[in-house]
Amino acid sequence: MRRGIAATALVASLALAATACGGSDSGDSADGPVTITWWDTSNATNEAPTYQALVKEFEAANKDVKVKYVNVPFDQAQNKFDTAAGSKGAPDVLRSEVGWTPAFAKKGFFAPLDGTEALADESKFQPSLIEQAKYEGKVYGVPFTTDTLAFVYNKDLFKKAGVEAPKTWDDLKKAAAKIKDKTGVDGYWGSTQAYYAQTFLYGEGTDTVDADAKKITVAGAEAKKGYGTWLSLFDGKGLHKADTTADAYAHIQEAFVNGKVAAIMQGPWEITNFYKGSAFKDKDNLGIATVPAGSAGKAGAPTGGHNLSVYAGSDEAHQKAAMKFVNFMTSQKAQETIALKNSTLPTRDDAYTAEVKADPGIAGYQTVLASAQPRPALPEYSSLWGPVDTELLKIAGDKESLDKGLSTAETAIAKLVPDFSK
Repeated sequence: MRRGIAATALVASLALAATACGGSDSGDSADGPVTITWWDTSNATNEAPTYQALVKEFEAANKDVKVKYVNVPFDQAQNKFDTAAGSKGAPDVLRSEVGWTPAFAKKGFFAPLDGTEALADESKFQPSLIEQAKYEGKVYGVPFTTDTLAFVYNKDLFKKAGVEAPKTWDDLKKAAAKIKDKTGVDGYWGSTQAYYAQTFLYGEGTDTVDADAKKITVAGAEAKKGYGTWLSLFDGKGLHKADTTADAYAHIQEAFVNGKVAAIMQGPWEITNFYKGSAFKDKDNLGIATVPAGSAGKAGAPTGGHNLSVYAGSDEAHQKAAMKFVNFMTSQKAQETIALKNSTLPTRDDAYTAEVKADPGIAGYQTVLASAQPRPALPEYSSLWGPVDTELLKIAGDKESLDKGLSTAETAIAKLVPDFSK
C-alpha cells in the first residue's frame, strides 16, 4: 500500500493527455514496432527510475515493441484509469493496486491472463498472490510487488529495556512500559488508519465484511473486541497518544526512524526511508517481526502490493505486445533488479536471491509474509476502508464512542455493498 507518490498534478495531467492511448490510437506504422503505453503508479523519485531503466532494457531486447512510460500519481491513478477505460483511451498496461484489480475486472476493463504469455511463469509466484489477482475464477493481473504490515522495532532500544518483540498485544503493553522506564522514549506509536487497524480484526478472526456470507461484520462482537484493543494502545505507559492530524503518518515515521519511539507497525514501502533515519544508520538495528496476535491466537496483516494488468480495450496486436512486456517486468531477473534497487518485496520465490536477502529489511519482511492475509475477491473491498478511516479518527480523538463509530461505519458500508446483510 504505497503512499506519498511524488509528482505534480500539472505534469501528470500533461503527460496523461499526451500518452493515454492504447490500441489503434498509438500511431503505429504498418511496418514499425507496436507502441504500448504503461501507466506506472510507483514513487516518481525513489522507484520510477528503476522501472524506466527496465523499460529500456525490454525495448533493446524486443525491437518489435516500444513502451511509452507514464508515471501517474498513485492517489490519482484509480480514477484516471476508470475514466480513460470507460472512453476507450486507457493505457495498454496498468500497475494496479491489488484492491483495484477485481473492481476493474468486474467492469470488463482488464483482460483475463490465464494461458497467456503474461502468466507463463504462474507456478513461480506465491499462490496467495495469484489468488488475490483473480475475479470469478480468472486471473486479471500478474503479481508485480507485494507487501504486508509488520511490527518494526528498534533493536537497540528493545535490548536496553530487556524486552523482545511481542507475541501478543498484551505483551506489547508490558514491553512499552519497560522501554519507557529504561530509555525514556515511548515503546509504541499506533496509527488511526483503517488499513493498519485491520490487523486487530484478523487477530480476532474477523474482517470488515464476510464476503462469502455476504454479511457486514465491522460492528460485530469480534470486530468490537479487535478495535477495542487497537484503541487501548493509545493510552498507557510507553504508549504514544493518537495523532489525529493530517500529518500523522509523517509524524509517526519521523519519530521511529530517529529513535524517538521504539516500535510502530509499518510496511516494506518504507524500508529505504528507515535507513535514512539516524536510528538505522546501522541497518541491522531494524527489527522486523510478525504483528502481535489477538485473543483468538491469530496474527494477521493485510496483503498489499500491485499487479500488472492488461487493458481489455486494446486491439490484438497491442494486447500481445503488452503480454510480452508484463512477462518481462515480472520475470525473475526483473524482480531481482527491482528488489535490489527499490527495496521492495518480490512476488516470486526465485527472486529472493542471496544478494536480495542481504538487505535485512527485505529478508525480515519475507519472514512475515506467511501471516499476510489476502483480500477477498470483492470489487468493493478496498473502498470499505474509507468509512472506517473516518470513524476511527473520531474514535481515537475522543469525538465519539467505539460503539457509535462502528455503527456509523456499518451504515456507510451497507451503502457500498447493498446486497450484504448486517
